[in-house]
Amino acid sequence: MTEVLRRGRASLAFGFFAQGVAFALLVTRIPAVQDRYGVSDALLPVFLAAVPILAGVGSVATERLVRRVRPSGVLRWSQPVVLLALFGVGAGEGMAGLAVSLAVFGLAVGALDASMNMLGVSLQRSYGRSIMLGFHAAYSLGGIVGASLAWAGAHWGLALWVSYLPVVVLVPVALVGSRWYVDAKPSGERTGEVTAAEEAGSGVVFKALLPLCLVMTFAYIGDSTVSNWGAKYLQDVLGSSEQLATVPYNVYMVTTLVGRALGDLGVRRFGAVVVVRGGAVVAAVGFAVVAGAPGAWVGMLGFTLLGLGLCVLVPQTFAAAGRLFPGASDAAVARLNVFNYVGFLIGSPLVGALGDAWSYRGAMLVPMVLVLVTLVYARSFDAQPDRYGGGHERSRTADVGRGGNGL
Repeated sequence: MTEVLRRGRASLAFGFFAQGVAFALLVTRIPAVQDRYGVSDALLPVFLAAVPILAGVGSVATERLVRRVRPSGVLRWSQPVVLLALFGVGAGEGMAGLAVSLAVFGLAVGALDASMNMLGVSLQRSYGRSIMLGFHAAYSLGGIVGASLAWAGAHWGLALWVSYLPVVVLVPVALVGSRWYVDAKPSGERTGEVTAAEEAGSGVVFKALLPLCLVMTFAYIGDSTVSNWGAKYLQDVLGSSEQLATVPYNVYMVTTLVGRALGDLGVRRFGAVVVVRGGAVVAAVGFAVVAGAPGAWVGMLGFTLLGLGLCVLVPQTFAAAGRLFPGASDAAVARLNVFNYVGFLIGSPLVGALGDAWSYRGAMLVPMVLVLVTLVYARSFDAQPDRYGGGHERSRTADVGRGGNGL
């Protein structure tokens, strides 16, 4: 493996890590943001919904942008914008300043998520073996670091802008690291010229991509259920203490990190179809355990299973999209990335509405059923007819296409 690819892999992993830090700092300090700007409970959902909506817009715009600009260029400049916009959330003045910072954050994070995964998919193709889960493991590690920084800021009563100072430190490091990003393409270097196929939609047939879009949506419905309702469920339904109620998300993130760190080995050994099916089943069992838990500690076991199961679905869905459209993977990833935000928008309100109208135990069964639907679409993760070459993988492994070096 060339030094260029190794540096590209390391620099991209740091980009995923930095994004994990930023996103965790935002979502875990929402109450502090609300207090700082005096955002009412009625207005808060509007602000929170605006971020994923604008992120979807940013992802769609990135699909068109990368026809003329390398994904590495989009990532190089969108990541500092995301980090600085987050600092603006903590350091701004007035409701208008908050709205502008969140709007910039949302648009830039859509471009960032799309371009990061474009580079991950193309690098995996060049490596000729599964490495996509490792990038998302770096994101999970960043999430743990970001959540820990947020806890420290809240524990010591630091001003919000002080809590967000670490993201400013990440900006120059991210810019330096971006020098080694690798735009690996399946058929030579990008020339900057727009082909007729790209103008016609980059060769991506939405009907073929739809199963992966559904899997992505269901995975993020499950993920948002844990992140938004885990603490409330443990405390209000399972009767845990307030302190113990803060643990499920940390457990979920740690098990997500472990699952992703080991997941590439599983894909190389057993193939993506087996790993995705196994992840869906484990996640469904996790939701069932949470729904039926007699007490807090059994509920904790359920959240542990959820982290191990859900963690493999999103990275493998991006990888499968790249494999399905090897000549138009950038467009496929950008379109698929939109359903990240669709799932995030649907998940939390869906569980909340069902919990209020029915019961929170019953509400946990809905993401369980949706995750199980993934089993119906598992064949979409198969490598047929493309396979990695060079003996890197078992023949049934499903990822992003041929193993040739696209540089």
